[in-house]
Amino acid sequence: MAGRDGGNSRNGTRTKTVLTDNVGPVIVKKRQRRLGDVDTMVLSLYAKGLSTGEISSHFAEVYGASLSKDRISVITDRVIGEMTDWCARPLLPVYAAAA
Repeated sequence: MAGRDGGNSRNGTRTKTVLTDNVGPVIVKKRQRRLGDVDTMVLSLYAKGLSTGEISSHFAEVYGASLSKDRISVITDRVIGEMTDWCARPLLPVYAAAA
């Protein structure tokens, strides 16, 4: 093969695994490996009290896809930071309520 072991050969190929729960064709951007639905599922399971290890096991069992505990922590930590900011936001002295 021309180019093999020469100056113009590729470094190799890698299969792309995309985590999604959608059915049917999905447009995936270059270098994208996760879709937003996965983050939503992780946050839902975390809110129900599952640990990062249990969520990782759930993804392996149900979806046949690996999702590391570190990746799950990155997803949940991002939301926990937003939640902390929301809780610390300044409040108005009076709020109108409709009856």
